[in-house]
Amino acid sequence: MAKVPLTARGAAQLREELKRLKEERPKISEAIAVARAHGDLRENAEYHAAKEQQGLAEARIRDIEGKLANAEIIDVTTVNAAGRVVFGATVHLVEINDGTEARYQIVGEDEADIKAGLLS
Repeated sequence: MAKVPLTARGAAQLREELKRLKEERPKISEAIAVARAHGDLRENAEYHAAKEQQGLAEARIRDIEGKLANAEIIDVTTVNAAGRVVFGATVHLVEINDGTEARYQIVGEDEADIKAGLLS
């Protein structure tokens, strides 16, 4: 797997999400056990929903663990973009016609949040 660029903030967010998902594992297992106790699994919507939730959680855990294992943490305070748009750089845009301004920081895909000005 290729290196995954992350800011320190992005890596911390992924670690927090990983911790939360791992804490949810027992709850999901309990939901499966409760649904299984209701009887016939072929027509048990609760069971199928809990199993799907378990699959999604486990897939996300593997995804996050892989990203963190291959992470390249980039200190955005030391980025010298030299006028280029590179990972970690903050870009300041000005609309020529009306003077409106916008600032965006270039971050990894897991950190992206357009409303917060974070672009992947």
